[in-house]
Amino acid sequence: MKRMIVIHHTTLPTMALTEMPSVMPSTTAMVIREMMKTMMQLMVPLSRPTLSSRRPHVSITSLDSVQCTYLLTFKVRKVYPEDIAAEIEQPNLPDLIRQFIYDQQHSDDVSNASISDLPMFYDKITVYPSALATFYAPSDNSGIGGMHRERIRAVKSWRSGPGRYDTIFVNTDSSADGMRGLDVARVRLFFSFSHHGVEYPCALVRWFSRVGNSPDDHTGMWVVQPDDDGSPPSIIHLDSIVRAAHLPVFGLERVPRALSFTDTLDKFTRFYVNKFVDHHTFETVF
Repeated sequence: MKRMIVIHHTTLPTMALTEMPSVMPSTTAMVIREMMKTMMQLMVPLSRPTLSSRRPHVSITSLDSVQCTYLLTFKVRKVYPEDIAAEIEQPNLPDLIRQFIYDQQHSDDVSNASISDLPMFYDKITVYPSALATFYAPSDNSGIGGMHRERIRAVKSWRSGPGRYDTIFVNTDSSADGMRGLDVARVRLFFSFSHHGVEYPCALVRWFSRVGNSPDDHTGMWVVQPDDDGSPPSIIHLDSIVRAAHLPVFGLERVPRALSFTDTLDKFTRFYVNKFVDHHTFETVF
């Protein structure tokens, strides 16, 4: 799995995105060329940290060597896990964090550790309203080098309305192709914390399971359903997130007029995994 340093489009001069005019002074042109060359050299792969997930055999995202997900750095707040646990209706959040730390430190051990084996954690966590997924998608509208960026949100109020908790693709088996190596989850919280000098950017997610072993015969799309069997959510490393997922609903029954689109993920029990939302998804989710 690879990580790369991403250069924000806002840091690039507008001239670098277009053809250089013939009247541009040679010195200025040389400076811009050198600037662009330096930026491209910065886009080098870096090693990525270990992933923790609900799956027993989990590997890191390797769909694209230039793929990464990272937290936004504005509108953050620092809280103790116990304080935000009630707000997100997840009272065992502190224990989930301890389990995540253990999994990160024992990535080769797939056995379930007892609560007494888990490392203690007393510090605050930093909560973020969203994260940015950046990935290589030259077939879609993209920027320098074919890079595309999208924002994934997990907020209790979106534009002064109900909360917004987006769904995502999570890489849980890089040895498998398409959806057989991906899982769908819904983000409940973006946060990060430090433990023994190591910084962990994370997401608290609730899982969806695939319905059947192949896509739907009529639509060609996979069908998923939320895990409502009482199983707890998981904390995953941010590097395991591939990108956002779009889960539409189709059927013959009438939808109640009072039902809002913001309630869709909470009210319905089965969803299609939309692979037609853009080229990148079509090439990834099959």
